Amino acid sequence: MKILIKGGRLIDPGNQIDDRMDIYIQNGKIRALQTASPRRSLKDLTEYIQIPADDLIVAPGLIDMHTHLREPGQEYKETILTGVQAAVAGGFGAVACMPNTQPVNDNQSVCAYILNKAREARLARVFPIGAISMGLAGESLSEFGEMKEYGAVGFSDDGHPVMNSQLMRRALEYAKAFGLPIISHCEDLNLSQNGVMNEGPTSTWLGLRGIPAAAEEVMVARDILLCQLTESRLHVAHVSTAGSVQIIREAKKRGLPVTAETAPHYLTMTEEAVVGFDTLTKVNPPLRTREDQQALLKGLKDGTIDAIASDHAPHSSLEKEVEFDRAASGMIGLETALPLTLQWVHKGALTWAQALAKFTVGPAGILGLEGWGRLRVEGPAHLTLIDPALEFEVDVQQFRSRSKNSPFHGQRLKGKAVLTMVDGRIVYNQLTPNLE
Repeated sequence: MKILIKGGRLIDPGNQIDDRMDIYIQNGKIRALQTASPRRSLKDLTEYIQIPADDLIVAPGLIDMHTHLREPGQEYKETILTGVQAAVAGGFGAVACMPNTQPVNDNQSVCAYILNKAREARLARVFPIGAISMGLAGESLSEFGEMKEYGAVGFSDDGHPVMNSQLMRRALEYAKAFGLPIISHCEDLNLSQNGVMNEGPTSTWLGLRGIPAAAEEVMVARDILLCQLTESRLHVAHVSTAGSVQIIREAKKRGLPVTAETAPHYLTMTEEAVVGFDTLTKVNPPLRTREDQQALLKGLKDGTIDAIASDHAPHSSLEKEVEFDRAASGMIGLETALPLTLQWVHKGALTWAQALAKFTVGPAGILGLEGWGRLRVEGPAHLTLIDPALEFEVDVQQFRSRSKNSPFHGQRLKGKAVLTMVDGRIVYNQLTPNLE
């Protein structure tokens, strides 16, 4: 199939492109990128299916580097199929899935299972994250080399912090040998003490156990010191506090190989959302203060934070419709991550290039995803088309995700992905009828 995406505003932060372009696609690859011109045509232009994109933003295919697909083991929450259906509907052509499955993805068999299921779905590309430790128990290292051979692009114990500093050191050294990053969930369990929300006046008023910012910041500092010791690549997941942003900023100034991500819910909600005891607002790390939120935005603007990731965490009503203390942490986010982030673009706090970089060249560079993050002639046609003016009301019942645990239901948002393309195949289409 030959496709021409005509006249869209191409924003490719990795190549520093922001211009109206015509994009010619054939056999899954980009054949030409040309400045848009109504008079320019190819000899066989009639063979191209044309997609008018005058009112759209065209970006390299978006990447979500932190999501939970739950399969194998918790298919009642999400499957790989429903997860990638949600991903492409949110504009994501690729997702990296965390290892907290059942069984844990700490071996080649689970990696292979995930990739086989993703190939069957033929939607978003799935890149597995392998476990740092066997069974996420924090006691012995997994077989990193075996998992890399079967497709792992990084290693993390996800929601389980590696409390043993010696094990974390060995993990960084081991990962360095394979050229892959360690993705750290930074939480000192001795400080968080089974807390359920941000520690402060609001938690005291509500009578809920608090998690101090220091619980995150102490571990960010420790892992950065271990990164310095080992000269290994460290990625800090779901940064939520101003202190963490500052520690990471200083580490980058010293030239350490440290990267970081935050999530859209930390950019759009604060601890005040917990006041109604809505368990949909319970996440880990918890929603923080307005001051933390402003620090995160500054970190995105100045490059301290390299990526925005959904931290898509599907849960059923069994885990969420209980007392706040007992509820599972996490919310779904694949279908709202981009629109939530774009609210800061519409407000002028982020430019389009700054926002899109965190979903494209940022995560692609961190995970070393060949062919992703930026466009090039004769490269794979991974693209996301965004309607910046499209206003819609979030309706969780219309989500592709199997779970519905989003606190944004009923909220009106502006800006949405309307077409997602992977390897030249249109895998999500809200734009052009009858186009496969």
